[in-house]
Parts: sequence; structure tokens; C-alpha cells
Amino acid sequence: ILGVDLPFCCFLRFDDLKEGDVVRHDGKRSDGYLEHIFKHAAKELFGVDVKEITYKALKNKDFQEVTLEKDGETVLRFAAAYGFRNIQNMVLKLKKGKFLYHFVEVLACPGGCLNGKGQAQTEDGKADRALLAQMEEVYTAIPVRLPETNLHVQRMYQHWLEGVGSRKVQDTLHTTYSAVNHSTSGLDIKW
Repeated sequence: ILGVDLPFCCFLRFDDLKEGDVVRHDGKRSDGYLEHIFKHAAKELFGVDVKEITYKALKNKDFQEVTLEKDGETVLRFAAAYGFRNIQNMVLKLKKGKFLYHFVEVLACPGGCLNGKGQAQTEDGKADRALLAQMEEVYTAIPVRLPETNLHVQRMYQHWLEGVGSRKVQDTLHTTYSAVNHSTSGLDIKW
């Protein structure tokens, strides 16, 4: 692993986890961290403690939006785009400058991770809806724990990243964006 100090391996161990130690992140399904990030951003940026998130389906159930309004103005706009068709539409809107989201969660599988091709299917290759519902039920029964309260994450910040506000955190976990020169190659992907 590039750039990892040896002590990192010594304190980040998961082999001592027991079945009761398994936890999940906040959210309605096993997908990404949109709900956690939205709630955290609302609290940190606008002082709003969001308890419940309401998803608004846009073109279909796999392209949804979450917004935060304060004083009649939309101050946070997040989206979840699942499946390649929605991802393609998102990229086209980005290119046109008409995709005004602060955060977008992108997953390749329509319906999210539990519905992925690595999951059990019926003999004819279709998603096993009953199994999917059962997996979602089992997942939602797992206790929620915020990622920042995880002891392993806290240790990583203390020992490897040299503290929450350190320069190493900025260099390792944050990024910057810059304009990309357009290539004249015919190999460019056109969506």
C-alpha cells in the first residue's frame, strides 16, 4: 500500500470482531453514505439537525434527490443515481452545466448494492425479489453506528493520520479539482 506507515497495520485489526460487533451506517439500505453525509453537512454547515431524510424520485426510483431548505431557500441538494442509464444522464447534464448537486452518490447496480449482479438470482437470471426483500430486512435489523464513533476509525485518525485536523488528513482524504484539457483522440468516451 503506497504511503502507509507501518504502525497503521498494527492498530487497524478486524480479526477480533464478534457477530454482535457488526454495525451498519445510517440509511435505508446497504448503499452508500448519502444519508450520513447529508445529515452531517446539514449540521456542520447550517446548524440543522436532520432526523429523517425524504427522497424525491425524479425520473425513476433509481434517480432520487434529497434537499435541505433553510429560510425558504434550498441550501443542500444531494442526488442518488443508481444504474448506468442514470449515470449516463447525470454525465450528460454535468457536461451541459445543468446538474446542480453538492453531492452525488453513484452506484452501478439499479436498485443499489443488494440488487447487484453478485447477488442470488433466479434460474432464469433475474433478481430474486423475495431474497432481496429478506436481505434488506436482515440489513435494517443490524444496529446503526456512526462511522466517526467507530474505534478503528478513531485510532486511524490518531495514529496514522496524525489527528482530525492534521495536514496529513488534508493530503490523504481531501482532493482538489482542476480543468482538464480536452483530448483530440478518437478514443474519448462519448456518452
